[in-house]
Amino acid sequence: MRSRNPVFSRRGFSRDNGYAGFNTAPQAGGPAVATQGNPYAQPTGDQYAQNPYAQNPYAQQDLQHGAPPQAPATTGRMTIDDVVLRTGSTLGVLILTAALSWALLPIDDANIGRSYGIGIGAALIGMVLAFVQSFKRKASPALILTYAAFEGVFLGVVSNIVDNRIADGAAMQAVIGTMAVFAGVLIAYKAGWIRVNRRFYGFVMAAALGFILLMTVNLLFAVFGGGDGLGFRSGALGVIFGVIGIILGACFLALDFKQVEDGIAYGAPREEAWFAAFGLTLTLVWIYLEFLRLISILNSND
Repeated sequence: MRSRNPVFSRRGFSRDNGYAGFNTAPQAGGPAVATQGNPYAQPTGDQYAQNPYAQNPYAQQDLQHGAPPQAPATTGRMTIDDVVLRTGSTLGVLILTAALSWALLPIDDANIGRSYGIGIGAALIGMVLAFVQSFKRKASPALILTYAAFEGVFLGVVSNIVDNRIADGAAMQAVIGTMAVFAGVLIAYKAGWIRVNRRFYGFVMAAALGFILLMTVNLLFAVFGGGDGLGFRSGALGVIFGVIGIILGACFLALDFKQVEDGIAYGAPREEAWFAAFGLTLTLVWIYLEFLRLISILNSND
C-alpha cells in the first residue's frame, strides 16, 4: 500500500516497501514477486479488494528477463502525454496570472507597498493550498490549479520588483536558467548519468531539510534582529547558498522524473498525472526563485 501522504507518494514512496522507485525490477517467480515493489500492481484474490487502484485482477505482469511490469493497455492509466498535458495546464495558469499581476499591479513608489502586500498574501494562500494538496490522498485538479494561480500572482509581483528595481532583465534570466536546469537534468537522467536510488533519495532529503532549517533560522534572525539575519541570503554566503538551492532543485527534478517513469511503468491511474504536475511545478518554482534571488545578490554586490 502506498503512503497516505502524497508529499512522499508523489516521489514514489510506498509505506510497506520503502521508496518504490528504488526497488529492483521484479524477477521471474510469480505475481507475488511482481507486486512486492509496485504500489499499482494488479493483485489477485484478497489483495484485489485492498488495492483501490486495481481495476483488472487478471492482468498479467511482464516478468520476462526481469523487466519492470508494463502498464496494462486499458483506459484510465497514466501516460507521459497525461503528465505533459497537466503540467502544461498548471504552468500555463501560473504564467498567465504572473503576467497579469506584472501588468496590473504597479510597483511605483506610490503603489509598491500595496502590490507587494498583495503578492505576499497570494504567496501565503498558495502555500496553504500546497500543504492541503500535499496531505490529500487524491489529487484535486481545482486545488492544484488554484495554487498555481496564487503562486503566479506572487511570482509576477516579485519578478517585476526585482526586474525593475534591482536587476534589469533578471526575470528573463531566471526563466532561461530554470529552463536550462530542467533540460540539463532531463538529458542527464535519460542518459543514465543520474542514478536515482535509495541513497540518492536519502541524501537529497537530508540536504533539503538542512537547507530549509538554515533558511528558516536566517529569516527569524532577520525578522527579530534586523538586517540580513545570519547573512545566508546576502554577500558571498548568499551566492553560495543560492547555488546550493539551485542544485537541490535539480536533484528534486531527478526525483520527479523517476516518479513519473515508475508511475507509467507500473500502471498508475490517470489522476496521478496531477500529482506529477503538482510536484514538477513546485520544483520549477523553487528553482526559478533561487535563480531570481541569486541574480539579485550578484547585482546588489556590483
